[in-house]
Amino acid sequence: MTITETKPPAPPSSDDDGARPGWLRPPISTILVIWAAYTALLVVFALIVPYRLMGDPASSTMQEIETTFTSFTLLAAPVAAMVFAICTYSIVVWRHRGTEPPPATDHPVRGNTRLEAAWVLGSAVLCLVLLIWGLVVIVPGPSEADSATPPVVVDVTGQQWVWSFSYPDGHQVTDTPYLPVGQRVLFRVSSKDVVHSFWIVEMGVKIDANPGETTTATVTPFKTGVFTIRCAELCGVYHAYMQTTVHVVSQADYADWLASTEKAAS
Repeated sequence: MTITETKPPAPPSSDDDGARPGWLRPPISTILVIWAAYTALLVVFALIVPYRLMGDPASSTMQEIETTFTSFTLLAAPVAAMVFAICTYSIVVWRHRGTEPPPATDHPVRGNTRLEAAWVLGSAVLCLVLLIWGLVVIVPGPSEADSATPPVVVDVTGQQWVWSFSYPDGHQVTDTPYLPVGQRVLFRVSSKDVVHSFWIVEMGVKIDANPGETTTATVTPFKTGVFTIRCAELCGVYHAYMQTTVHVVSQADYADWLASTEKAAS
């Protein structure tokens, strides 16, 4: 008994279709139109949503994070849009209807040299952009010795389930630190029990607090306000409640705060 393979009927063609390039003929032309629409929507999403979700930055560090996030979303938009376009067309047009198995296709993806070359080239370009961007971002900034003005040093200690802060010059703060605007701050972070993660949300500072070790992070807040500090590492039952705030104030208000803590200590 001979089994013959049933192929789907060829789509109707016209003389105009034969004169046009392949990418201008259905279904490729239709998929490209859907792809363009999805790309436009994702570009709008990339330009609006990330900034709204992450909030207004309070430091140049957070600005760079938001710029990177937005740029990567823009780069990913056409790739994701192509996947969405093919899925949409497949669901609407190529969806098999009926109880019998669908016929085999006669348009294999493998062996299509142009498609494979475009896919490899596009992926290589995107990976190269991400590599260069990452190498630029991870270049360390100026060290403490390179700065004419010494940073404000804050010792941060995490423990279940509270943050405590102290200043090396003797100014103690239980859970609410104060920082001067426009001046670099050096955080020296450690833990008394388990691994925590010190995260100042609006400043883009996030670094692990490890037991028995000290990790450091620097940031320069460029606007005044009250900003959120959270633990970003699951550290136990009350992890969600391990949060506080940091007050960024003017240089004059910061000097007044230092004076008030000196009086309280004496």
